[in-house]
Amino acid sequence: MSEKRATLRLDKWLWQARFVKSRSLAVGLIEGPGVKVNTNRISKPGYGVGAGDVLSFALGERVFVVRILALGTRRGPAPEARLLYEDLSSPPPPPDLSRPRREAGGRPDKQARRRFAAVQSQALD
Repeated sequence: MSEKRATLRLDKWLWQARFVKSRSLAVGLIEGPGVKVNTNRISKPGYGVGAGDVLSFALGERVFVVRILALGTRRGPAPEARLLYEDLSSPPPPPDLSRPRREAGGRPDKQARRRFAAVQSQALD
């Protein structure tokens, strides 16, 4: 008789591995765009995953492909969460540096708004 493989709910594993901030967001990810486990599309958050399974899912503009190495016992810090999986996906594209970036500092003050308004009015003349 073979031993039963240790499994964990898919939504709980995604949460413990810190791919999503909450279990309800994990449920939305699974039921919405979907998650593939070993090339099979899964739409049930209670699906059991275990070590050796390969997950593929999209978060934002990036597609993740990860192999589960371990099942977590808690949602620990990020370095601990990274030990739960091996990332098989391609690296993210480099940031687009051609777009102008907003300066740090938040909202412009009154003086900066007046300078901006003066430049805008000169450009319209």
